[in-house]
Order: sequence, then C-alpha cells, then structure tokens
Amino acid sequence: MPLLLAIDCAGPACSVALAAAGKIEASRSVRLARGHAEVLMATIADALAESGADYRDIGCFAVTVGPGSFTGIRTAIAAARGLALALSRPLVGVTTLEAVARGARRAAARGDADCLVALDTRRADLYAQRFAPDGAARTLPVAMMPERLVSTVGAGPLLLAGDAAASLVPLLDARGIAFDGPAGEGFADAADVAGIAAERWNSPNAGDLPPVRPLYLRPPDATKPPAGGRLRP
Repeated sequence: MPLLLAIDCAGPACSVALAAAGKIEASRSVRLARGHAEVLMATIADALAESGADYRDIGCFAVTVGPGSFTGIRTAIAAARGLALALSRPLVGVTTLEAVARGARRAAARGDADCLVALDTRRADLYAQRFAPDGAARTLPVAMMPERLVSTVGAGPLLLAGDAAASLVPLLDARGIAFDGPAGEGFADAADVAGIAAERWNSPNAGDLPPVRPLYLRPPDATKPPAGGRLRP
C-alpha cells in the first residue's frame, strides 16, 4: 500500500512520519527552536531509511499549515509542495490546531468532551480553536486574548490541549467551567498529521482537496524598514 509522508515544522520540532494502512511505519522528531530548513530533508531521509522505502513509494504528502512559526511553516510547505510536484502526488494540508487536538484525544482518558486547543503565540494572545469529540471543528481558528477566549467558550466539560492550555486553567476555574487536562504533548506531531491526512486522502472527496496555503492568523512580527531599507541621504 502506498505510504503517506507527513511533515510538521510549525512548532518546537522538526517532525516527520511515514504511515500506511493506518499504521505509523517510521517517525523522526528533532527538537529545535530554529533551523528547521537545515534538518528537514535529513530527517525525512532517516525516516525513509528506517522504513526501507524511498520517495517513489510515497503516494501522498501531508504538511501542517499553521498557525505557528512563520519560518517553520514556510519551510515545511515549500518542501512538501516541491516533493509532491516532483512526484505528481497529492498534498494534504492539516492545521496545527487539528493535529494537537488529535494528539490530546489519544492521550485523554475520556472521549466525550469537546477539545479546546490553545497554542502559545509568543505574544499576549493565544491561537485557539474548539473541536467536537469526533474531531470536527466547532469554531474557526482565532488569535485571541485568554480572558476573551474563556468568555466565549460556553459550557464544559472541556478537554484542554496545547502548550498554552495551562494558562486557561485559572480563568476556567473562575467561571466554573469543568475541564480535564491539559492532555497530550502540547504541540503538533507528524504522526497525528498523518492520521488526519490519511482520512482525507482516502475519503470520497479526495479529488476536491483544497490547495495547501499557510494559516498565519496574524501578521508576522517582522516589519518593513523605513524607506524600504535604503540608506538615508
């Protein structure tokens, strides 16, 4: 059966996974704050070597589209697009929030609660989204201040997930909203990206998959220099 190769560089790791028939055949994860571009292709090569496969055995590529690190997202999407184009394979995009929710669901003891994912933006706000127990999105992904986010979540119980989920605990307690967690690793893993992508690749609507585009939710921290970077006279 053709392999699916999933790539994630949106968070604090460069993570890849090879999956077939719902099983992870090989995976690699390198924790790093920056420098995803320097290690990504070598990480993919290591996973392929572990599985005994090569690029021609890959039937589909998947990649996290964000939100997360601007540089990491661009690196992963560029690599995945290039490989998919070179091999004439489909490419599936998965959001970081979806992947974190799936990982939390696997780690949680209960499966009947909505999952609220909150990710660190390195600012005062959070990336967040709420998912139903079956993984369907209840809300759109947003960048929102914690206090406002909690005021909009409605009733619990909730399963908390994401590397910023702990910051919501006192706010939820203050409102009397029941919750479990935080659950999972707190960041996306390529194995969960592979699981979501495989479902979409094998669905009846696989031929209508949307184009893969970055999901940033807010502008980058970098700004244009004055006068376009030109030296002052």
